[in-house]
Amino acid sequence: MGYVAVKGGGKAIAEAELQLEILRTRGARKGETPLSPDQIQHQLHFLHSQVLSEGGLYDEELAALALKQSLGDALEAAFYLRAFKATRPRIGVTPVLDTSKMRLIRRISSAFKEIPGGQILGPTPDYTHRLLNFERMEETPEAFRAILERWLDGITPDPSLDCLPKVVDFLRMQGLVEEASEPNEAPYDVTRQPITFPMPRSGALTLLARGNRGSLLALAYSNMRGYGSVHPTVAELRVGYLPVEMPHPVTGQMMEVGETLITECELLTSSTANKSSGLPTFGLGYGVCFGHNEVKAISMAILERSIRVGRRDGTIPSEDPEFVLSHIDGLESMGFCIHYKMPHYVTFQSSLTQMRDRQDDYRAKNPGVKANEVG
Repeated sequence: MGYVAVKGGGKAIAEAELQLEILRTRGARKGETPLSPDQIQHQLHFLHSQVLSEGGLYDEELAALALKQSLGDALEAAFYLRAFKATRPRIGVTPVLDTSKMRLIRRISSAFKEIPGGQILGPTPDYTHRLLNFERMEETPEAFRAILERWLDGITPDPSLDCLPKVVDFLRMQGLVEEASEPNEAPYDVTRQPITFPMPRSGALTLLARGNRGSLLALAYSNMRGYGSVHPTVAELRVGYLPVEMPHPVTGQMMEVGETLITECELLTSSTANKSSGLPTFGLGYGVCFGHNEVKAISMAILERSIRVGRRDGTIPSEDPEFVLSHIDGLESMGFCIHYKMPHYVTFQSSLTQMRDRQDDYRAKNPGVKANEVG
């Protein structure tokens, strides 16, 4: 639906685009230099990770560019990434990747105090006071660089901590966690196949991984607060770089072609029956997404479990697969929201006429109502 009968037409639209650029560059009056994609990628770590995940395209440089172009609007930036992805040819599909090979920068478990390899707190704001640091207002380049130099001074790398065994695997070896389901069909590609219900688990996981963090959190929070049945314990939360492997085009041997920063979460939930023995075991919720997105991965794991085993009678929204999967995509919901800014002249004129007719009918039945009085 295009704007019609608007004075200025194309000139007005061009001016609106220019003013957006003026908004982006207004710091130039103070002698500021433009943000580089590298600065955005390295200094806005969590925002950058959010765009990587919701954009569904792992390209760190393009995610930074999208944030710069969108003036920091994460939804718009994710839109740019998805639009760009739609123009690219697909040259191959990786085999199933083993997340136990992650090169870890952070790894914690709330289920156990001691875990094989130990807890790795890594980069996290969890233990900060969350008070404003006013020293950052006037941070100098020298002080900025000194932080990294101080950390690197005397540090000794320990390659043995790169890849560590998974907590859930130890529990599964003891028969305490439900058996892992082996995929018996090709992954459901939600970018090429229609979204229909019931949705295969692979398709549901894809939609959750691309979902908006706020939407996932809100629905998972409703489940955690009692409007649902998932009350989890974090078996393990991992953040690290996952090697991407592909078969060599000549030899067929698997070789590493790159790596992606991902966040993975495995939750233990209430008991379920073992498929083969019938013994009660812990249930499992799973979440994984691009970038460093801990809140999203935990929320995803809660929702993955709730829509897989929860009630499906529509009484609990966060356990209804169709409700959850239809309302978590940030781009879908943003598009529907902003379409209300587009012209609705014809439909509103019809509503306006109906409202005037209803007021006339009301006044006819109530003679005491004045003509200019709103009913």
